[in-house]
Amino acid sequence: MSHIVEIKTEIRDEQAVRAACTRLQLAAPEHKTVRLFNATATGLCVQLPGWQYPVVANLQSGQVQYDNYGGHWGEQSRLNSFLQAYAVEKTKIEARKKGHTVTETSLQDGSIKVTICVGGAA
Repeated sequence: MSHIVEIKTEIRDEQAVRAACTRLQLAAPEHKTVRLFNATATGLCVQLPGWQYPVVANLQSGQVQYDNYGGHWGEQSRLNSFLQAYAVEKTKIEARKKGHTVTETSLQDGSIKVTICVGGAA
């Protein structure tokens, strides 16, 4: 039986952040305090390509802080790609912890289909 799941992504898992960065060929994330345009933020920082300021994940709250000035200081699509990669990597980590087999398929529209095989049934 197939199940469609919609996920609201909260960034809480450092291992999944690191895997997402590796997947997207980004620099390794760093724990630090950084200055955004008019504020500071502390957390696990990810520098997205073409972004003036990093994305800062507070792993305790799951929230992400960033300032891309409505796309002028960084393309929103880069953040969307990172969040998608994080969600896929987190899903794979959790499924494998439970002994499930995971496969993924990139779809033409840019989405990713993740299939988790539980007990031999797909």
